[in-house]
Amino acid sequence: MSTPPDVEDLIVHHSDSLREALECIDQTAQGICFVVDTGGRLVGVATDGDIRRGLLEGADLSDHIQSVMETDFVSLPVTTDEKDIQSRLSSKIRHIPLLDEDGRPVDYACRSKYRSIPIMEPHLGGNELSYVTECVETSWISSQGRFVEKFEDMVAEYCGVPYALAVSNGTVALHLALEALGIGEGDEVIVPDFTFAASINAILHAGATPVLVDIREDTWLLDPEATSEAITDRTKAIMPVHLYGQPCNMDEIVRIADENGLYIVEDAAEAIGSLYHGEHVGNIGDVGTFSFYGNKTITTGEGGMVLFQDEETYQYAAQLRDHGMSSSQRYWHDEVGYNYRMTNMQAAVGVAQLERIDEIVERKIQIGERYRRELSGVEGLTLPVNIDGRKNTYWLFTAVLKDEIHIERDELISKMKMNGIDLRPVFYPLHEMPPYQKYGSSHFKVSSYISYNGVSFPSSTKLRNYEISNICEALKSSLEANRIMGITK
Repeated sequence: MSTPPDVEDLIVHHSDSLREALECIDQTAQGICFVVDTGGRLVGVATDGDIRRGLLEGADLSDHIQSVMETDFVSLPVTTDEKDIQSRLSSKIRHIPLLDEDGRPVDYACRSKYRSIPIMEPHLGGNELSYVTECVETSWISSQGRFVEKFEDMVAEYCGVPYALAVSNGTVALHLALEALGIGEGDEVIVPDFTFAASINAILHAGATPVLVDIREDTWLLDPEATSEAITDRTKAIMPVHLYGQPCNMDEIVRIADENGLYIVEDAAEAIGSLYHGEHVGNIGDVGTFSFYGNKTITTGEGGMVLFQDEETYQYAAQLRDHGMSSSQRYWHDEVGYNYRMTNMQAAVGVAQLERIDEIVERKIQIGERYRRELSGVEGLTLPVNIDGRKNTYWLFTAVLKDEIHIERDELISKMKMNGIDLRPVFYPLHEMPPYQKYGSSHFKVSSYISYNGVSFPSSTKLRNYEISNICEALKSSLEANRIMGITK
């Protein structure tokens, strides 16, 4: 079930036991049940909290639910105007039974019936429409036009790099970075086992060999010690991935790269605005990349950017991006290149987004810290770590379920969907998927554990604070009902 349950699913009879009511609450994932008498009239409501308090005060699971139900509750006639109903919903009143003229519940109101909360949605509240309209009105809709160069310049200035090159998406940004550094057949690139497949795909597209390594248990990021152990005489580069907005330990990675003469290609697809000791991620290695897909911190719909420290590498990448065409002689090709160009319309959206980058990043951090505060006391939940010197921009606020929580991650996701809340699983470990099994070990315990227990929360900058509170309350309620069920079986 991926939508709020029907009212009939929330109804229990006053003579039903606490156990039966608790099973109703657990199965419907709403944290509440409606108690009716023999005539079907509403006489009370009961939450998982009411049942828990009753058990603590000496009640037994075989006792009738009417012994712990709340009789002072809010209900409304089913004919009530929708705006009036919505105005009564709050962080404390999450469900309102709607009654017919005889007092029988025939429906109920909750916020998830009026708005589902997606995992992410773009916030296009600036000059996006104005700039795209300019592209259409001037006919500059392809890869030529003023916005492409302007977007590149703005990203370079924001990140503090000398050169930035706009491309069609984040995956080709990684591929172009590797090609521009001359990495290809016979070379090895170290990449974390826990990341989106674009990271390893780009290495394979370049003709190089990916070498998967495990991640750290505390940060869920590339393990420097495992990286050192994976280096061979064929290793050419390290690809740290700043996952979910959390910067990697770049001091250690830079040290390892310098000691072994390796390139660093930063995959910062999910981390624009994140800082490592005051430096923007993407500006620490030899090359850095961003993604501007629709779910990223800032978006161009599709799109990406490659950051360069070295002018020669930048110029070579620019030529490869444009079919390998000579910069001085049109239609003369010096290289076998690619069409990796960003359109002017995409860049127009990017410019408008980047005009508000500080506001957007600050809101992402506020959302992450609000989740942290509201979930800090939840047992069995590992929250992302705060590390001195690292600014996490919380692309997706992500947590890990501990074993003692006694609920499967996918079951929790299903229950939250019943509340209109789109939680998502984290990425699968690369070494378990068919195309990549030969590039890693079957003993990556950390990446496997995080992968099958990690869950990401809605993290759009359009989220309202009360929605974050509702998400956290729904999560706590599902976990609590499951916990009580577990200890009473």
